[in-house]
Amino acid sequence: MSDAVAHVGSGKVRELYALDDERLLLVASDRISTFDIVLPTEIPDKGRVLTGLSAFWFARTRGICPNHLLGLRADGRSTECRRLEMLPLECVVRGYLAGSGWKDYRRTGEVCGHPLPEGLVESARLPEPIFTPSTKALTGHDENIDRAQAAELVGADRLAEVERVSLELYCFAAEHAAARGILVADTKFEFGLDADSRLVLGDEAFTPDSSRFWPADEYRPGGPQPSFDKQFARDYCEAIGWDKTYPGPELPDEVVAGTRARYVEAFERLTEIAFDAYLADSEVVLR
Repeated sequence: MSDAVAHVGSGKVRELYALDDERLLLVASDRISTFDIVLPTEIPDKGRVLTGLSAFWFARTRGICPNHLLGLRADGRSTECRRLEMLPLECVVRGYLAGSGWKDYRRTGEVCGHPLPEGLVESARLPEPIFTPSTKALTGHDENIDRAQAAELVGADRLAEVERVSLELYCFAAEHAAARGILVADTKFEFGLDADSRLVLGDEAFTPDSSRFWPADEYRPGGPQPSFDKQFARDYCEAIGWDKTYPGPELPDEVVAGTRARYVEAFERLTEIAFDAYLADSEVVLR
């Protein structure tokens, strides 16, 4: 990285650099986090999968919502993007009942203020996709909130726009993925505002870190599902009895290899591009 590029922040996965007053450079590392803790073991090529998939989706959803992407660098993990004023909201869309949504449903019969039919089982397909926002926690866990709480954070009109766009993005990607044998159980977006206060999609889009991807031919409602995301690593962490506090456990070689294989398969199924071809030419995902 050039000395002229200033490092301005670190996330669980990405490093953020300032290119100038209007542009940032996001570099996706191979770090993996489970239960909001970054683990000491990296997953080879994970950052390239996240960058390539995000670029693929950004290129195909501009008609739904503009995004921050300006260009990809040849390393396959670095994204040049527009600076935005990010909204203090995680924008989650759920098409299936899993994760914290399943936990909330078991406790209250609702998810983020959405009443759901009685008798649903874990991983059940919902009658229709639902928008379920959460807070952006600087430390610890994000917390699910209802629409009234979300409106307090971003305003009622902006929330209505964010909800509409989030649902449209989810439906577009879910249809694309289903045709390629993948169910998008849920996904998370982050939005910002540009200098003209227009809504812009930022961060990442439809990656194994921000989404639950399930193989359609193995889908069996009534319990957890096999997946093409970090669930494989999560399952290992739970199986060994980790208390989900820092520091996280080292991952054994077979979990590293299995997690990498799932990320790469998600990339190849969704983009229909060989991962090696992306490594050779990062801009192939934009075409």
